[in-house]
Amino acid sequence: MNDPTEAVRRQQVAEINADPSDRAVLETKYGQVWNSQELAQDFEVIGFMAPYVIVKRKSDDLKGSLQFQHSPRFYFNFVQ
Repeated sequence: MNDPTEAVRRQQVAEINADPSDRAVLETKYGQVWNSQELAQDFEVIGFMAPYVIVKRKSDDLKGSLQFQHSPRFYFNFVQ
């Protein structure tokens, strides 16, 4: 299957994980940040294609996406 987003996503994954940020830095840039346990509490994961995860927020069923970095694993930048 040909994925037209693959090259861009691979570049983003490399950039995000080349210099992973700590939680405080991510919160300053993006607002709320979730670790894996917090993500599971607040969202249902629908799918993912690194560095993005598609989610449905449990509080209001709002669908959106989050970005994530691998280590430390944090999810950030919720976009409806």
